[in-house]
Amino acid sequence: MASLDSVLDKDGVRLTVEDAVATVTLTNAAKRNAQSPALWRALTEAGRSLPGNVRVVVLRGEGKSFSAGLDRQAFSPEGFDGEPSFLDLARGSDEDLDAVIAEYQEAFTWWRRSDLVTVAAVQGHAIGAGFQLALACDLRVVAEDVQFAMRETSLGLVPDLTGTHPLHGLVGYARALEICATGRFVHAAEAERIGLANLVVPAGELDAAVRDLAGALLAAPRDAVIETKALLQGAASRTYEEQRVAERAAQARRLRDLAGIGD
Repeated sequence: MASLDSVLDKDGVRLTVEDAVATVTLTNAAKRNAQSPALWRALTEAGRSLPGNVRVVVLRGEGKSFSAGLDRQAFSPEGFDGEPSFLDLARGSDEDLDAVIAEYQEAFTWWRRSDLVTVAAVQGHAIGAGFQLALACDLRVVAEDVQFAMRETSLGLVPDLTGTHPLHGLVGYARALEICATGRFVHAAEAERIGLANLVVPAGELDAAVRDLAGALLAAPRDAVIETKALLQGAASRTYEEQRVAERAAQARRLRDLAGIGD
């Protein structure tokens, strides 16, 4: 087995790679991995820094909480050092504000790349931006003490870090609206029952369960997994007949590849 290589370690984000598995770790346990623009840029950089052989990416948080959400310092008049405060951003033009939010969202988008399967290992609090970061991943393995909550509406805001689409897809419109509008906690048993969690395990078994899942995800040939993920990602936007066509095209590519026949 190859050694564990550190690729990036900055602004509360560490990226390590071992063979075909990369691990992105939120490292500011003292602040319950609260998020900031600097952390989002580091997450974006981590996605761009992945070696080409990586097939599975695990996202985890150090300490008792996965991520307690946005660092409230963002709403203070001084904001973060070297960063415009959110209050200053609100005074800018619609175009400037849209561009800034789009940049923040990049930290949450690359997890759904079709050439990767991403797994969030979630313990403790996953609130607001933390919940949305867990939702950015394809799969979620959670500890029994997990507490998901979408608190943005309670602050007079909306979830804007790409979390509304996967939440709606996983639990449906009515339940997604109720979770977001009330800001209530979703605990482990409910998370598994409604489809937010693929697996619930005791906190002490979280890392081992994620390792086992990563190994299982690596068992099938990479191209077959890529094609299957792409098929499933597009299924919601296709009709039944369109999905049949997409399946046939994908299978034809796989058969030709296995037979050594080019397109």
